[in-house]
Amino acid sequence: MSTHRYAVNVTPKPGILDPQGRAVEGSLDHLGISGVSGVRVGRRVELTVDAADETAARAIVERLAGELLANPLIEAFAIESIAGASSRTAAPDTAPPATAGERPA
Repeated sequence: MSTHRYAVNVTPKPGILDPQGRAVEGSLDHLGISGVSGVRVGRRVELTVDAADETAARAIVERLAGELLANPLIEAFAIESIAGASSRTAAPDTAPPATAGERPA
């Protein structure tokens, strides 16, 4: 068994109404910030998985993301491997997310 850290980033799919993103975008002028558009608000879930290897751990996270953490009708998710015990204490990998969009095939 080995321990693996992941983050699952869940965001509204393109074309899905995002009232939180619109509210943030609408507040930017009041803060004196310009040049920002297309704001989408989502959530990040960090988790630790104990599994036989990286492949098995990733399969567990993909299943959790696709069946529990994201609503496949209106949300997309991206999975990233992160270093350390938490991104609050360790910086995430700088590599782009390995899985983006909907549930992997």
